[in-house]
Amino acid sequence: MSRYLIVDIGAGTMDVLYYDEATDLHYKSVVKSPVQTVARKAAGIPGNLVVLGNEMGGGPVSDVLIERAKTAEVVMSESSAATLHHSRDRVRSWGIKVVDHATARDLCRDKNYSLLTLGDLEPDRLRQIVQGFGVPFEFEVMGVCAQDHGVPPEGVSHLDYRHSIFKQRLDQTPFPHALVYGKDHVPATFNRLTSIARDAEKFPANDIYVMDSGMAAILGASLDTLAMQKERIIILDVATSHTVAAALEHGKIAGFFEYHTRDINLERLEALLPALTNGKLSHKQILQEGGHGAYIRHAFGFEAVQIIVATGPKRRLVEKSKLPIHFGAPFGDNMMTGTVGVLEAIRRQQGRPAMSYV
Repeated sequence: MSRYLIVDIGAGTMDVLYYDEATDLHYKSVVKSPVQTVARKAAGIPGNLVVLGNEMGGGPVSDVLIERAKTAEVVMSESSAATLHHSRDRVRSWGIKVVDHATARDLCRDKNYSLLTLGDLEPDRLRQIVQGFGVPFEFEVMGVCAQDHGVPPEGVSHLDYRHSIFKQRLDQTPFPHALVYGKDHVPATFNRLTSIARDAEKFPANDIYVMDSGMAAILGASLDTLAMQKERIIILDVATSHTVAAALEHGKIAGFFEYHTRDINLERLEALLPALTNGKLSHKQILQEGGHGAYIRHAFGFEAVQIIVATGPKRRLVEKSKLPIHFGAPFGDNMMTGTVGVLEAIRRQQGRPAMSYV
């Protein structure tokens, strides 16, 4: 029997699930994302900054540091600078100094600089959240999901590169859980997930897994009570930053597409979902429209779809859809979609008995 701590790190929220297999009890919390809390902390530190740590979700954090560099000195270690961009020259173009870790560490002793540490995992904060559940900060397995585009080769777009990684993996094993990795098997190109896995070693867990948040959401939503009763389904996860839709047949991914949530609307989604299941989408087409790409492995036809399940913090986008959309809730909670997906992926990876997510 195992206790699991599962964390879904999004752009707006961090969703935390603690599951005890022995008692079949679970505890959950939805709090502000580390991207938001670290950005707020950075904004509250005046003057020059020296930044250590690893690649984490950017967005607000990047905005604060780029803005600060206009009026003060910002020095970042090479590992932390990847949060802003994988090109050091691009980071330097914003007026930020990028140095090796030792040099950045030495600057911490300079009274003219304040220290900021970047990272998606906040051990003290997670300890407080878990202990607030009324359970010990002890678990055998830790799983974390976040979005990672990978570090593309020179001249290759990060969207094309992400697509190629997913395609290669799903062509071989067309299940969402194919994108979960044990801490010692994370592809080197996934720098953010590698950083998370390394930081997770500070936690009291024997086994550590990381996973792409889009694939976690697809798997988690498919475990909604009504979805589990169907053979051909569409999953739509409308998250704070990204929207992903997937067609599944007998649990296998037939295809999916992804957009920034800010770049999609209800009318376009209502056209994309039938096109997805009819095999009428292409990666190139979605990129040209401003999306993140698409993958089609098999088309089973929109008329064969038995249920469309929508999850995600911004799923209100499809509230007035003319399509028959069911609002999913694995473990009884829309916000646990990603964490349930990670938990199920780990269960399958470990070959453990089936769990109920009612």
